[in-house]
Parts: sequence; C-alpha cells; structure tokens
Amino acid sequence: MRSDPVDIETLRRAAASKGGLLTDELRRKVWPKLLNVNVYELPHKPGRDVRENHKDYNQVVLDVRRSMKRFPKGMPATERGVLQEQLIDIILEVLKRNPQLHYYQGYHDVAVSLLLVVGERMAIGMLDKLSNYHLRDFMDPTMDSTKHILNYLMPILEQVDAELHDFMIRAEVGTIFALSWLITWFGHVLSEFKHTLRLYDFFLASHPLMPIYLAATIVLHREKEVKQTECDMAMVHHLLSRIPQDLPYELLIGRAQDLFDQYPPSLLAKRAALQSRKSLSISTFKAFQLSTLHQRPDSVLQRLTKAHGSDSSRHGLEAALPHARGQLWGKGNKMVKMAVWGLSATLGAAVIAVAQTAMDWGPEVLLQLF
Repeated sequence: MRSDPVDIETLRRAAASKGGLLTDELRRKVWPKLLNVNVYELPHKPGRDVRENHKDYNQVVLDVRRSMKRFPKGMPATERGVLQEQLIDIILEVLKRNPQLHYYQGYHDVAVSLLLVVGERMAIGMLDKLSNYHLRDFMDPTMDSTKHILNYLMPILEQVDAELHDFMIRAEVGTIFALSWLITWFGHVLSEFKHTLRLYDFFLASHPLMPIYLAATIVLHREKEVKQTECDMAMVHHLLSRIPQDLPYELLIGRAQDLFDQYPPSLLAKRAALQSRKSLSISTFKAFQLSTLHQRPDSVLQRLTKAHGSDSSRHGLEAALPHARGQLWGKGNKMVKMAVWGLSATLGAAVIAVAQTAMDWGPEVLLQLF
C-alpha cells in the first residue's frame, strides 16, 4: 500500500490467502485498489434526479425492500431504512452512468455487500467497475451470457469427478441451482455476512470466473450427498440449491484456486466447446488486470489532489466510510478489529490501533502491508 506504484499482486495474494483481509478497515483500503478505484476521485452522492424516469426504478425498489435479511441482525429500523435508500440510489446511479448495462435481480445483493463495508460513494465507484468487468456478462439484455458462464460448471466436474458428473447428467439437473450463487457472488444464499465478505475478498482478487470454480468446489465437496440422492432432477436440484451454512470456506477457496490453476477457462473452453470470446468478462479481464498495476499510494493521491487546489480530498475516504458497523449495531460480530492504520488519509499519518482479541490466525503477508 505504501510502495509506488502499489504492489497489487501482493494485495491480491493477501486477499486470497487464508483468512482474507480480516477486517472491514483493511477492506476499505484494499478493495478499491483491487478494482483501480481512486478514493480521492469518488463519484458524488446521487441527486434526487437519479430516480426520475428510470426504467428499473420500480424493480430496484421492490428488490431492496425485500433485502432485509442482508442487513446485520439487530440493526435499528431507522438505520436500515437509510441504508436501503442509499442502496437504491447506488444501483440507479451506476445504471444511469452505464446505459449499456441492464439490471438483474440479484444485483442488489452485490451492491449491499459493498455498501455495508465501504459506504455509499465508494460503493458507487466499486460497483461501476465490477459492472463493467466481473459482472458484465450478467448485465446483458438476455441471459445468454449468464448461461454461458454457468456452462463452465459441468466441465470442471467432469475433469475432477467423472462419476459425479455422469450422475448429474443422468439426473438432468443442469446448472440453474448455482445461478443465485454466481450472480450475487453467494451474497444471497449465505446467512453469515462474515462468510460473504471472505468470498468477496477472494473474488475481487481473482478472475471473473472464480465464482463458478467455487460453485464446482462446493458440489465436489458434497459429492457423497449427491450420489446418495435419488437420481432425479427435482431431488438433486433441491439438495444442491440449499447450500449448507457450515462449509469449510478456507478449504474450498484453496481448492477452487487449485482447480482454476489446473483447469483454466481457456482449457475448459477448448474441451467443452465453449467460446471465451462470447464472454465480455473473460475477454476484457487481462486489460483490466494491467490497468490496476500502475496505481499510486493513497498518500501520493492525497498530495496530488491538494496540489491541484481541489477540496475533494475532504471527500475521499473520510466521506466514503460508512458508520462503524461494530459500534452501532454489530455487538454480536465476532470479527474483532485488528490494528490498522489510516481509516482515512485525511487523518494524516495517524495510526488507529484497535485491539485484535479473537483472531486465531491471519496471513503474515497482511502484517507487512501496513
């Protein structure tokens, strides 16, 4: 984070390593870098006009109103109401900025995960980048591109466990059971927000197809259950669509990375007659990765902003940060904060030390970044 340019590869390894980024403070520093979002050039808060005459307004409102379970337990209704209004504006603002993108149900699950960690303005910047790259295939006017991504699931299973693959083919279960996993980055199906955040660390640092590799890993992890189920579409779909809440996430993340390395998308595309060129997420990922390699550290960005006589530095990290979830309504949150510096570059060189009392492990590489 302090090197110039920022060592993005090290940040990616940290986000993907055991335990991920550990705390929201770290995520607020690292997530924008993983997506090449300049925290000193964040979008302004949406105005009232963002909701005017928007074709997706009614559907977005319906989805957001139904998203109560995505907010921390015990959050006061007034706090949740404010965040839901922000969530509506975030989604509509990104869609307004990108008229080529089409809203899909489940998009709000990604948006709310960002909002709860990084705040409204940074969430807009991050969601804009994700929508144009990692999530791009889900935002076409039809589901053809989404189906194309889902079609990578069975070839992965075939390479690893041909017997399981053949069983699922005979059951004619297809891949629709994994649709909500894929398009929400598992946010819609996991009950523990800490698990969702762990997966977001991993996905933000990875190839756009990594969620489908994780989906394959989960199916492989449950292969005994699947094979013991009646070979019937309804029965197998029912089993797989109900994702267990006690999965060994670190083990599965490591295995998903191994599968990606062993059976990369290009190899699967050749063996399964899948064409990578049909996927905008895949075809643009290399250019996206290269674009992240020349970022300046936040301390430099702040000085440059001040040198240009702009007051936007006062609207960088400080304005972007959400209220502290742990202080307001996260007393039950077991992810106790570790020592990190700089909740905001506007605080200068101050180091904010927060006790880490309940973390049994953590990647050593994180301790070298700050």
